[in-house]
Amino acid sequence: MSAQFGICNLDGRPADGTTLDKARLLLAPYGPDYEGSKRQANVAMLYRALYTTREDRGEIQPHISCTGATIMWDGRLDNRDELLRLFPQTDSSSTDVEIVATAFDKLGTSSFACLVGDWALSIWDVRTQTLMLAKDFVGTRQMYYFLEKDRVMWCTVLDPLLILAGRSFELNLEYIAGWLGFFPDASLTPYIGLHSVPPSSFVSLTREKQTVSKYWDLTPSKQIRYQSAADYEHHFCDVFSNSVRRRLRSDRPILAELSGGMDSSSIVCMADRLIGERSAEAPSLHTLSYYDNSEPNWNELPFVTIVENKRSERGCHLDASLSSATDRCEESSVSSLPGGATGKDPVFTDWLITVGSRTVLSGLGGDELLGGVPTPTPELQDLLVGLEFRLLFRQLKAWAMVQKRPWFYLLRETLREFAPLRGARTRDIGVLFPWLLPEFKRRFWYALSGYEPRITLTGIRPSFQQNRSTLEALRRHVACTAAARPTHEKCYPYLDRDLVEFCFAIPRDQLVRPGRRRFLQRNALRGIVPSEILERKRKSFVVRGPMTALVEESKRMDARKMISASLGIVDPDCLLQYLSRVRAGEEVAIVPLMRLLTIERWLSGFAGHLQASGKDSDLGKVANQRRSLKTARVQLALAE
Repeated sequence: MSAQFGICNLDGRPADGTTLDKARLLLAPYGPDYEGSKRQANVAMLYRALYTTREDRGEIQPHISCTGATIMWDGRLDNRDELLRLFPQTDSSSTDVEIVATAFDKLGTSSFACLVGDWALSIWDVRTQTLMLAKDFVGTRQMYYFLEKDRVMWCTVLDPLLILAGRSFELNLEYIAGWLGFFPDASLTPYIGLHSVPPSSFVSLTREKQTVSKYWDLTPSKQIRYQSAADYEHHFCDVFSNSVRRRLRSDRPILAELSGGMDSSSIVCMADRLIGERSAEAPSLHTLSYYDNSEPNWNELPFVTIVENKRSERGCHLDASLSSATDRCEESSVSSLPGGATGKDPVFTDWLITVGSRTVLSGLGGDELLGGVPTPTPELQDLLVGLEFRLLFRQLKAWAMVQKRPWFYLLRETLREFAPLRGARTRDIGVLFPWLLPEFKRRFWYALSGYEPRITLTGIRPSFQQNRSTLEALRRHVACTAAARPTHEKCYPYLDRDLVEFCFAIPRDQLVRPGRRRFLQRNALRGIVPSEILERKRKSFVVRGPMTALVEESKRMDARKMISASLGIVDPDCLLQYLSRVRAGEEVAIVPLMRLLTIERWLSGFAGHLQASGKDSDLGKVANQRRSLKTARVQLALAE
């Protein structure tokens, strides 16, 4: 992904060119192909390009629009042809940033809703002295900003803001709670004072005010209803193939993750078909698969081989156990986000270089959108609210037979999500996080519960409320992948806006039925994806490796010396008791514990030998230490 950086003095003072020079050195790895900068009065902007499409090579950024607005764009514009027809001033030779600039000149901030694709955008409108920062509807590209008095700094990478802000930042404990629960809110960063632009929104900054506005949202009134199942299948094939095709818009080979599951296999098979038909721009497709022979229940290579045999091409196979060891080492080093790797997996990097790719396709989102998790709750809630009791009890019995549970258990689960949030969520948090301090659980119970909203009986239908919640969860997940290495960009075909709208507009029973998960996907992709993949059972949950690592880590861990304990997050005595249960082989909730270890390694990475006590001054010391280590790393890189 290309990188943007900017400084704006909203009070009119001249922008600092020295800060821009420092940012240039920090962002060099993110944009090896081109550098552009512009400094005008109170604004200075820097752009570093990573070319992935043919049109990228013709871009000159920062771009000046016809009305004088200065624009930086990092992204892939998927609806180019539609916008070219909408704006006759552009033609097929226009770059994406030129089309975006024309749209902004004509429509202002209303143009953001017209931009379909993965993107991050910054605009300085000299006429109104307004800075606007925006990103795509799901947040696949990042945009961070720091506002202090009348000075704004923004960047698509978090590190430069941490280093160049000229101050220390306290730790954002809600972010930590969100990470433990599922993932933190997409507008948060781990540092109080550093913000992330929310997905499908734009931030408008002037000297007088700061506003965050939403430019796009799901529409509850949009529903798709057909007479036959075949119509749903044809429509799904159209939007899914178009989604994959959009992410094959590259003049370089594409690399796709292939796990052997239905999500990644569907992407690979569809991409292979599009390239073979010459209906996609990418010249070729290569695959990357992980395996771990130490996991008795994780044997995905046979399914990977089925897809490779269909393609007549073997991909790169990486031993996940070795990669995990590498990741653990990297997590202990300095990283601006939890779970972020500052180093590089050499095998992965070498494979990217070997195939000449800068774009990696991921299957993230397929489970959530296409019925990979076979729950009847949204459908049953719709029937309950609609007073369709006869059909409700028919579906309760059908699902009860498949799940081999009494039907009134399913009814109780259906009703439970209408109950007040606090009580039910507090009980869940107590079970999952017995080792957290009560005060921390009380303050951040909503983040620990995964920000799951209460489903209401009135207003929009419950299944649509669930869809919104699902999309928000995916946004949070994507936001936490922002620590990706700067050598490539990651694309998510299942998070295509048109595909998301389609999946949320069709009846729920088209996606999942009793005993038949991914109903529509299985039927629509017959003949494209091997039947062995379409009819396979769900992939096994990988548990041996994490449990073994957890046991080994618990033997070395001193709970009373943990930074998270000194910050008022963890109760060391409760954690010690819980870890003894882990070592004894008892069944425990391991995912929250693994996340706690990730947080602890991340804190240790930039806290070094400092023992934070939880006081504001000590939190400042931790942040200062993190800055020092980052600066030292940059200086070392420059010296080399």
